[in-house]
Amino acid sequence: MLFQVYGENAAYQWLGWLVVFLGLIGVNELARRTKAGGIFCFLVLPAGLTVYFVALTVNAAQGAQWALNNPTSLYMNGWFHYAKLYAATTGCIGFMALKYRWGKIGKSHWFKCFPFVIVAVNILIAVVSDFESAVRAWGPSFVSSEGILLNGGWHNVLNGTAGILNILVMTGWFGIYVSKKKQDMLWPDMTWVFIISYDIWNFCYTYNCLPTHSWYCGLALLIAPTVAAFLWNKGGWIQNRANTLALWCMFAQCFPALLDYSQFSVQSVNDPNVNLAVALISLVANVAALGYVAYRAKKLKRNPYTNEVFVGTRDYEKALKRAE
Repeated sequence: MLFQVYGENAAYQWLGWLVVFLGLIGVNELARRTKAGGIFCFLVLPAGLTVYFVALTVNAAQGAQWALNNPTSLYMNGWFHYAKLYAATTGCIGFMALKYRWGKIGKSHWFKCFPFVIVAVNILIAVVSDFESAVRAWGPSFVSSEGILLNGGWHNVLNGTAGILNILVMTGWFGIYVSKKKQDMLWPDMTWVFIISYDIWNFCYTYNCLPTHSWYCGLALLIAPTVAAFLWNKGGWIQNRANTLALWCMFAQCFPALLDYSQFSVQSVNDPNVNLAVALISLVANVAALGYVAYRAKKLKRNPYTNEVFVGTRDYEKALKRAE
């Protein structure tokens, strides 16, 4: 098994996964369906949390006991967590600007490439973290700034490489549309080819570098937006992903002890051989996905980045039918 979800806490662990999965689907629907919900989730809430995080950091530096005793200051103080939180939130705000056509920037053609840029940045953040793990501990284990035992090695290099390839799997950078109901920013050319290769790569990243959180952020957090995109929100996967990722990061940043030191905590097997096997699957999946993109581009005689190359496929056409 990939995770230690057995024993006396198994019922809590499975219940926790189900609650996270359903909760993420629910908050995503709230954020995407109403402008007020999106503004609260990605403008008001992050602003309030930023004040809290700054106060916590300042008071911890000054030795204030309440800050030193707060789990956030103890367990979630690595650069990756803050980078991911604010990069994802920036993505959500940018997607709302496109969806609601806020100001000149939301109406401009050039800004349609923003989704590609912010997704690429988010992927590169994880790629850097993967390579960092490889450099810090090639072979022997090391303890991260969050107090997690990690194994560094070839699996980090392979998955970091897969992440770079995954950026190139994103096609039709300017093919961004708004749904008829004004609920979704649509990217029809982001079909199952990218979604599946991304999910495999990102799961591998969390499994390698966040082994105590991967049960939730590597499975529930990835499956929730994918289910929504496949069943009722065609073309809206990237919006689903950004919404759920930002909200999960806010939750995890505020309640890390619940994930690491409670009955709901789940550990991966944290075996270098398992890490390597998962990383190989990730690399193969992304090589195959990029190969398919190249095939579609050659078949249609199009630049896959300035033009949409999945035109005519079922996923693309279903998504485009939802556009204005």
